[in-house]
Amino acid sequence: MANKLTIFDVAGRSMAAQQVRLNTVASNLANASSVSGSPDTVYRPIKPIFETQYHDVMEKTGIATVDVTDISQSKAPPEKRYAPNHPLADKDGYIFAPPIDQNAEMIDMLETSRQYQNNIEVLSTAKTLLLKTLNVGK
Repeated sequence: MANKLTIFDVAGRSMAAQQVRLNTVASNLANASSVSGSPDTVYRPIKPIFETQYHDVMEKTGIATVDVTDISQSKAPPEKRYAPNHPLADKDGYIFAPPIDQNAEMIDMLETSRQYQNNIEVLSTAKTLLLKTLNVGK
């Protein structure tokens, strides 16, 4: 018999995926001000790749979870800045900064927080309903 997932499993997997997303946002924001003397060594923003995992489709249980299948690294070119006095400047006086949109990262952080909170509410509601079910007939 296949392992049956519960609402707690579904919400837990979603929360774990959102934690990965929050980790990538934190990494991007932490490195937003970093610079490098080479476009090859500059920090590249990262994003999680989510994939839906359907469970028991034939049994029509309505259960689908989410998994992080990969962390992708941005292919956007770094920002080239002229800063001849910077200690990391290349021979032409340029430094390179990661192509991070801090406003977009903050929006991702807020969306992640909201998704996480939604799953906490799902868990809370499920717990309340289970406790009420246990009290039926008492």
